[in-house]
Amino acid sequence: MPATGSTRKTLRRGLAAAAALPLLIGALASCGYGSQAEDKGDGTADAAAAHGEKLSASEVRIGYFPNLTHATALVGLQEGLIAKELGGTRIKPQTFNAGPSEIEALNGGSLDIGFIGPSPSVNAYVKSKGSSLRIVSGSASGGVKLVVDPDRIKTLDDLKGKKIATPQKGNTQDVAFLNWISEKGWTVDPESGKGDVSVVRTDTKVTPDAFRQGSIDGAWVPEPTASKLVTDGGAVLLDEADLWPEKKFVITNVIVSQKFLKAHPDVVEAVLRGTVKTNDWINANPEEAKASANAKLAADSGKPLEAKVIDPAWPGIRITDDPLASTLKTQSEWAVKADLIEQHDLAGIYDLTLLNKVLRAAGKPEVSDAGLGAE
Repeated sequence: MPATGSTRKTLRRGLAAAAALPLLIGALASCGYGSQAEDKGDGTADAAAAHGEKLSASEVRIGYFPNLTHATALVGLQEGLIAKELGGTRIKPQTFNAGPSEIEALNGGSLDIGFIGPSPSVNAYVKSKGSSLRIVSGSASGGVKLVVDPDRIKTLDDLKGKKIATPQKGNTQDVAFLNWISEKGWTVDPESGKGDVSVVRTDTKVTPDAFRQGSIDGAWVPEPTASKLVTDGGAVLLDEADLWPEKKFVITNVIVSQKFLKAHPDVVEAVLRGTVKTNDWINANPEEAKASANAKLAADSGKPLEAKVIDPAWPGIRITDDPLASTLKTQSEWAVKADLIEQHDLAGIYDLTLLNKVLRAAGKPEVSDAGLGAE
């Protein structure tokens, strides 16, 4: 989607704001949803300006992480592309540093729509016995890498006996790494992380420090943490995308509380029109979109990413409307196999009705729920 005049003006304002801030590397929270960081969504963020006719709700509360794998939210809010579709309905944005806190806000009624990863989506759906949320769209794929100390680890077989960090027990990257270890024929206790490989659950905000100090030998982490480790002397030993068919796997979904979806489908549809247009713009204008996302990161956290971090991180993240439902199903099966979650039925976790309506209107192909759609 070509940038409009207003979009370019907003982008220039965002770039100017980013340039005015010192380019400091921040250890941003991962989209690994496992960090125990405190919820930063205090509700004080400025709501996006509303213009035009109000929809069925006066405002919509949208949550996301200040993280590159949440680029749809970052760019869509920064450029006003989501707000434009909502007319007179205002956006109240909230940032979170951890999946559990975002799910808590959604379940508690203080959040309506959220950008979040597959593991917390599945966990919330299972624990609520299917009453908590629906996944209504995809957002991002990929952006997860195994980065190691090249002096200690030169091949994948060298991981045996080493300490490798993941963001949190049972989070998306933790599950993927445990499954990879199992397929190697090695064993690790999923609770303690002890075994042929020591899986060290480490908040991504402190993972770079742990890596520099030598207390871990590497990490299976999302961007931008992976690229941050590379700047500290690490080497990418494996890109998780290489393990998946067509190199696609879900890293970020769009979820909505079932209560809000039932009461305000027009608002949810408008948000999805905004995310689809945002994703089009990101994919058509990758460099401008990268700058826009970094400007939003600067505004949200005060710490834009340096070029040496964001430049290698950005290309590894694939922005998509497709929720890649079959890959979420696979990830949930891995969690069951690792005894991190009970056997469950995910039927109904997706409701892609509104997304497919938006895609049809835009002349795009519909996407699949892999048989896990709501009736």
